[in-house]
Amino acid sequence: MAKLVIVESPAKAKTIGKYLGDDYEVTASMGHIRDLPASQLGIDVEHGYTPQYISIKGKEKLIKELKSKAKHADGVLLATDPDREGEAISWHLANILGLDPHEPNRVTFDEITKKGVKEGMAHPRAIDEDLFNAQQARRVLDRLVGYKLSPFLWRKVRRGLSAGRVQSVAVRLIDDREKEIENFKPDEYWNVDATLGAGHKSFVARLATDANGKKLLPKSEAEARAIEKGLEGASYVVSELKRGKRAKQPTPAFITSTLQQEASRKLGFTTRKTMRVAQDLYEGVELKDGSVGLVTYIRTDSLRLSSQAVEMAREYIKNNFGGDYLPSKPRVFKSKSDSQDAHEAIRPTSLSRSPKQVRSYLTDDQYKLYKLIYERFLACQMSDAVYATRSAELVSAGHNFRASAQQRIFDGYMAVYIEGANKITEDKSTLPVLHEGQPAVLDGFEPAQHFTEPPARYNEASLVKELEDKGIGRPSTFASIISTILDREYIERDKKNLKPTQLGFCVVDFMLNAFPDIVDVHFTAGMESELDKVEEGQMQWTDVVRSFYGPFHQSVLAAADAPHVRVPVIETDIPCDKCGRMMVVRSSRYGKFLACPNFPECRNTKAIVEKINVPCPKCGAALIKRKTKRGKVFYGCEKYPECDFVSWDMPSGENCPKCGAIMVNKVGPRGKYVACSNKDCGYIERSVKKGTENDVEK
Repeated sequence: MAKLVIVESPAKAKTIGKYLGDDYEVTASMGHIRDLPASQLGIDVEHGYTPQYISIKGKEKLIKELKSKAKHADGVLLATDPDREGEAISWHLANILGLDPHEPNRVTFDEITKKGVKEGMAHPRAIDEDLFNAQQARRVLDRLVGYKLSPFLWRKVRRGLSAGRVQSVAVRLIDDREKEIENFKPDEYWNVDATLGAGHKSFVARLATDANGKKLLPKSEAEARAIEKGLEGASYVVSELKRGKRAKQPTPAFITSTLQQEASRKLGFTTRKTMRVAQDLYEGVELKDGSVGLVTYIRTDSLRLSSQAVEMAREYIKNNFGGDYLPSKPRVFKSKSDSQDAHEAIRPTSLSRSPKQVRSYLTDDQYKLYKLIYERFLACQMSDAVYATRSAELVSAGHNFRASAQQRIFDGYMAVYIEGANKITEDKSTLPVLHEGQPAVLDGFEPAQHFTEPPARYNEASLVKELEDKGIGRPSTFASIISTILDREYIERDKKNLKPTQLGFCVVDFMLNAFPDIVDVHFTAGMESELDKVEEGQMQWTDVVRSFYGPFHQSVLAAADAPHVRVPVIETDIPCDKCGRMMVVRSSRYGKFLACPNFPECRNTKAIVEKINVPCPKCGAALIKRKTKRGKVFYGCEKYPECDFVSWDMPSGENCPKCGAIMVNKVGPRGKYVACSNKDCGYIERSVKKGTENDVEK
């Protein structure tokens, strides 16, 4: 009989099954099989906070099949992901299948390759109950908060709302930033730039300090003009010159949070999309020789790299770039003090599978993310980029001006990877060859007005960084935190930025008054530290829950008399067909819609119609942006069903010059472009002329 190996997903089962052969049967649990009941608290608060787990609805047949396979197998191995969530899935599987959790029936794989699978299978262990208890404590805490707070939000704010322990803090961060922006008062300042000539070349120097070294930054145009006037007829002399070199080191290989941030900046991926695509790359992609995991485990906060991985990178760099690109010693990056260091940083499982070589086997998203991971890992073991720097100070009538320039003289790791941008941004400033004591001739002043700017709104990348810096959540939770508060409509997207909705403002204000600890950053970060101590075996999980629940329960009782909160509504200029009142925007689980404010006397509602500035190609009426039941966007005529025009891509408003069919807007690996809707034609223009999302009228 074969041994049974249980993983979470069919894709992972397929990849691992290829490496294990006929002596093993690999099957999938399809994620969690047990959880707390959805319809009740499911925690015995009076008796040690005991969770009451039940089988997840709809998985009865799967559980029956797993039990049957386990019964007839020559042993069972649990091979779920090597993190808290994976340990919890294995613990529940062991309980349902009657396995002894203290026996060595748990295996983990840091990479889904032949080497990684064999390494994992060679070191079976018992289920790590500390790791499971850390996840169990998080689940219990989140359930207690959700089930105790949600009824209050229903009664005091709006029915159907829910509150999360960590998500509430994320909403508060976004809410606080928005208030900071609204209350910001800009300060005016002026830069005074002098265009100077030296020989046959000119350069720009900026006013810096007075004769005593005090910084000069005019606060008004009058101050700037007064400085200019005081310098009329003054001479300019080079007082100091500096030359040097500046080395720029590569950034370390990705951890979960930095992968999410860089994928957001470079690829425009949401955190949810990044983790979904990364999971595919980890679990296995079907290549020419079969399915293989292309990257190591993706949920990690450690910058550590194995000695074998570093040697692989150094060998590749030496053979493909030359000795100048290889540091004398391997680079070692230090993880944060609170890092769990359970897994390596995220890296490709083999440098022999370059992005270019596997391109044809990957989707566009998989290719982009794999390329990012591959190049970042390779670059982290390469030589510094080197810049030649020059600066000059010039003195004029007791005022000091400064000019500087730099030029990259060796690309080093930048031959492979540049962080945070798609292209290298070079310093365009120039500085001619000068010598101390050399006079310069003033060609003129260029004063420029500026204002201090408020802090930027969070986007997904900067929010993940803030959550990580403040110790809120852990690598596996960042994506779900952002997705949850977006789905609950506590925040919304403004292009790529995140801002609170009116509902979000109201909920945060209510929570600050009634449950301040729940939205306190330091309190929540402290809870995360305690969960880490449970994982490390330094605390009992029940002690963590008990210390939280006592004060929390008292807050719940005290909040019974909290005042109701009215959420402001957005009024439109669209009159109600039935009573004439101006309709307002409301939300439901199906999205936003128009409703009469005279509810319940008037129950009229309307769908929100988004028209695009392109006429219907068939009848000339307006085109409307619509969604299928599954949420997929398409474009149809407003006169449907009289006119049946429909398109998955947004029409551009122009006809194909080759065949006459309509042109549509598309997005590919090289960005936006316009293409013929006739697949047999194939005509493409590499520009978007009109009809883009920016042209949408609501």
